[in-house]
Order: sequence, then structure tokens, then C-alpha cells
Amino acid sequence: MRQPIELLSKAIGYSFNDLGLFENALTHRSAGSVNNERLEFLGDAILGFVVADELYHQFSSANEGQLSRLRSEVVKGEALASLAHELDLGIYLALGVGELRSGGQSRNSILADALEAILAAIYLDGGYEAVRQVILKLFKSRLKRLSLDTQKKDPKTRLQEFLQARKLMLPDYSVVSVEGEQHEQQFCVKCTVEHLQLACEGNGSSRRRAEQESADCMLLQIYKIDEL
Repeated sequence: MRQPIELLSKAIGYSFNDLGLFENALTHRSAGSVNNERLEFLGDAILGFVVADELYHQFSSANEGQLSRLRSEVVKGEALASLAHELDLGIYLALGVGELRSGGQSRNSILADALEAILAAIYLDGGYEAVRQVILKLFKSRLKRLSLDTQKKDPKTRLQEFLQARKLMLPDYSVVSVEGEQHEQQFCVKCTVEHLQLACEGNGSSRRRAEQESADCMLLQIYKIDEL
């Protein structure tokens, strides 16, 4: 059952003046002709600019190529989908019957597009500074963990090095489930760091991708604890 969108508004930290914009951002094309595709286009550009601006000031010694790779790390589809999962965005989406039956509320591409559409809706509703503040809040942990030294290292390697530096046991990865047809399988993998009593799940089209996503999720959990 679709949840009241006011709950999502609280989660992202923005109250809409025009709830119609918010509804539009949460409506997939499968649900009707009035949907979030145009907003997704605008939101992609807004997110890219805000993140680029933040990285430009955060990494004053980085060259253009390094800044581009850092930005890609933050705004790539997998990263947006991961954040959308954290917000439980799927339970607020308006989807057509076919998408609901096929699990569209959990599909990474749909979630990432909806998140970008929400950012565009905030921009249209409250202006640039409003959306900038929301983006910096939502992406705070992801921006904080970026480093010129580690930008080429994958999440599993970064997590392993983080734990080894603190003389902690390495994480354990276990397959939770495998769904879908042979050519379109979706893996769910759990990453567990026993010493920290933390566990996090990741999804992907292969076991390796799911492991990387679960490791990325684990790093975010650890960084958030460090911020408290």
C-alpha cells in the first residue's frame, strides 16, 4: 500500500508549498501521462551542478578529471538508488499495475529517477537554495567519505582497508536471496561486521555487484555513526 507522501517530506527535510509538484515527482510514467520524466531530466542537471560546486570547493587541488570522477561516484545511478532505498522511497511511488506486479517499487532505475525528480520539484517549489540545502543534507555522508586517494578503489576494498587500519575482523558476505529469471537475476547480499554489530544488505545484477553495494552501505553506516 502506498504511504502518505507527507512522511517522505519529513524524511527529506522539506515541506512543499505545492503538493502537486511532489505528487508529480513521485508518479512513474506507467501510472499516467502526467509523470516525473521531465522533472527527472531537470533534477539530474540540478544535482550534478550542486555536487560539482561542492566538490570544486572541497577539493581545491583536484584537476578536472579527478573532479569528474568524484562527481560520478556521488551521482551515479547505483548511488542514487542506494539513497532512495534508505528513504524507503519505493513505498511512496505511484506506479502502474504492471510495474507494481513486477516489483517496480524496488527497481533501482525507477528509484534513482524518482529521487532526481523530487530534487527538481523542490527547486521549482522553493528555489535553488532550498534544493541545495536538501542535497547537501541527503548526500552529507557520501560527500564526506570521498577522497582523492581512494576514488579509484571499490567499496569492498575501502571497507577492508578501513577495518584493517583499526585492527578489526574483515566483513562477512552472505547471499540472502536470488530472484528473477536466469538472464535477469537480482542478488541480495548481506555484509556483516560482527565487531561493530552492524549489518547491511545490497542488491545487484550479480553477486559481485550486490557485495559492492552492501559494502558501500556499510561504509555509510559507519561514517554516520562517526558523525554522532
